[in-house]
Amino acid sequence: MYQMIAHLQRGSRMPEHSHEQEQLVSILSGHMKLIVSGVAHDLTTGDSFYLASNVPHGVETVEDTRVLDTFSPPREDYLAQDKSFAKLITSNAA
Repeated sequence: MYQMIAHLQRGSRMPEHSHEQEQLVSILSGHMKLIVSGVAHDLTTGDSFYLASNVPHGVETVEDTRVLDTFSPPREDYLAQDKSFAKLITSNAA
């Protein structure tokens, strides 16, 4: 399992995509449209939405939004970014 908090700016968009991981989208604050297989779902503070593996989805952000995304299994691309960031912080602290 991998969790991340995303801060989405009003008006931002994420194009339709899919991935092998299951995903749980939880809105911590704000308002966004989650477009799932071409159907828009309005999500606001406190809402959650489950995405099965390989389901096409994208986002249109209506207002500044904080999202807790949970992926299972973990997304290897995000884990690699985390490791790169940790190395940068460690090398700068030395």
